[in-house]
Parts: sequence; C-alpha cells; structure tokens
Amino acid sequence: MQPLTRIIETLNLEEIEQNHYLATSPNEGWQRVYGGQVIGQALVAASRTVDADRYAHSLHGYFLRAGDKERPILYKVDRIRDGKSFTTRRVVAIQKGQPIFSMSLSFQVDEEGLSHQFEMPSVAEPDTLRDEDEIRLEQSKNWPEDIRTALREANAQADAEVASPSDLTEPSAIQMRPIEPLDLLNPKPTAAIQRCWMKSRETLPDDPRLHQCVLAYLSDWSLLDTATRPHGISFMQSNIQVASLDHAIWFHRPFRADEWLLYDQDSPRAGGARGFNRGLIYNQAGELVASTAQEGLVRLHN
Repeated sequence: MQPLTRIIETLNLEEIEQNHYLATSPNEGWQRVYGGQVIGQALVAASRTVDADRYAHSLHGYFLRAGDKERPILYKVDRIRDGKSFTTRRVVAIQKGQPIFSMSLSFQVDEEGLSHQFEMPSVAEPDTLRDEDEIRLEQSKNWPEDIRTALREANAQADAEVASPSDLTEPSAIQMRPIEPLDLLNPKPTAAIQRCWMKSRETLPDDPRLHQCVLAYLSDWSLLDTATRPHGISFMQSNIQVASLDHAIWFHRPFRADEWLLYDQDSPRAGGARGFNRGLIYNQAGELVASTAQEGLVRLHN
C-alpha cells in the first residue's frame, strides 16, 4: 500500500457492536505493535463515541503488554461522563483476552480563554534538512553485514521492494527530518535534547479528528530515544531493551498533521531503568499545537 493508504487503513477501525471496535496492524517488519499505532487507534475508538462538536484535549495511556502484530486488537470504550463542556472516555485495548493498553481521554467543546505559550526554538527549516529514511540508508552502508541482512529480511516480510543489497528501507508513512541525526549503530553522547520536523508523507482529508489521531501516531516515533542520547546508546544495540511505559498528549489548538510540525523533545531524567521524556509540538507559524510526556523502559543487559 502507499503510505497514506497504509496510515488511513491503520486508523480505520471496524465497529463490531456499540462501544467495541476491531483493528489490525500493518505488516511493516516490527517485532511487536508500534506504540503510536495503539495510541492513535484508541483515540479513534473514543472519538467515535463523542459528539462531533467536541475534540480531544488530553489523553493519558499505559502500555501493559507487548502487542502481537499478527492478531487483531479489540478496543472497548467506556463512556465515563458526558458533561456540558467536557466528555470523558476510557479505552482498553485487548488481545488474547488480556489488556495490552489502557487510556483515559477528555474531550471539550471549543471555548475562548486566556492564551500564552513558550516560544518555538530557532532551528533549521525542514526544506534544508534530509529525510530520516535517506539518512538511515546512507548510514547503513557502513553497518555490519549481519545487521544489513536482518533489515533486508524484515523489509521483505513487510512486502517491501528490495532493489539492491544496500536498499534497506522504503519510504514510511511518516516523514521525519531530524535536526541533529545520530548514527544508530555508532551513537555519540549528546545533550538530552532532540528536535525534528515531522508530518504524514501525503495530504490527509480535512477531518480535524483524523489529524489528531495521526499526530498521536507520530508522537511516539522518537520521544523515548531522547533519554538514550546522553549515554551514547540506541535501540539497535543488542544489549539495550527499550519500551514505552506510558504516554500523554495535550492538544492545544487545531493543526494539520500533513504539514510540517517541529517536535522539540527533552529528557529531564533517567534512572531506575526508566527514562522520562517531554515534547512540545509547534507548527511552522510558531504556534504550540500539542505537548507530550512519556516514561519508557531503558534497560541495559550484560
């Protein structure tokens, strides 16, 4: 499938009965279900039960078990409260009869109020930067052959067209342009800060709720990696175990997920085999459109 079709299909849930929705996972070479996919699908499920004049303003989720990408995921929505201004929902994602993810969400009608924000940092514009896919492909030319072979096999399983031994990636539905990219196999210690431009690779329909769900999908792509940057390690190293433990998003104003968004991420602390990360998401006009927070497992093995 083309990237746009793939991301839309991933977020297009089947309603099997009231408050119950079924979803599948794309075969993209992941060993388990990508966390951003589950967040986005849970937001879709909750949104289907909320009046059209209300939009999500916050969500808080916990990853409970690794998801099996070969099995469908059942999303059960609990209609906690429908108030005059706010609507509250709880969603549980289930596989094999057990919860793999739970999330609480709050929706609000559009209101006027006090307004202020942090200024967007001054960074290179996206048109001056290279895509992450292009950077990884160039870096992979110097990676050991066993790793290159493993990546080619993962792409082949995901129905990727591998044109040559060095062609290890195909364009993803996500377009990411890092400000300061790292070599995943030879990372150098840097500050606990990570910035990148991101968007969907193709134009999305105008539905604002869809753009929220796509941003939820995007928001988990790089956030946990921020905690590993000061230590010169990456998830591709064999002695590193990383996984998202929880994830929160606050939506501040309307935006388009198919236009460039700056993801300004930092990691105030790591300890106890966990890394804490935060993110501010700006549009190109410098408006703060969303904020994120996440704690993830970062475990070193001997």
